[in-house]
Amino acid sequence: MVDIVDGTSLWVTANYKETQLKHIREGAEAEITADAVPGKTYRGIVESISDATGAAFSTIPQDNATGNFVKVEQRVSVRIRLEGTEEDLAGLRAGFNVECKVRY
Repeated sequence: MVDIVDGTSLWVTANYKETQLKHIREGAEAEITADAVPGKTYRGIVESISDATGAAFSTIPQDNATGNFVKVEQRVSVRIRLEGTEEDLAGLRAGFNVECKVRY
């Protein structure tokens, strides 16, 4: 078995509702907490905001032309780069569930 995970740059991909994006900008600071590391708060910087929603990148996008007029709030990916020393970020692993709060 071989691990193919780049441990040199750590980031979080947070999926925010489209209504939550109003104040989020690139360069904004973020606070991140991981379920697996209780009591520890990590710092991050918003690195980028996706150009499209997750549904736009879907292999089989939903077609609402069939009479389904329910408004569904979409999610947009926001990439947050984790800040700190290697020692500070040692407890994090790829795939952890985290909660992100972007300051604005």
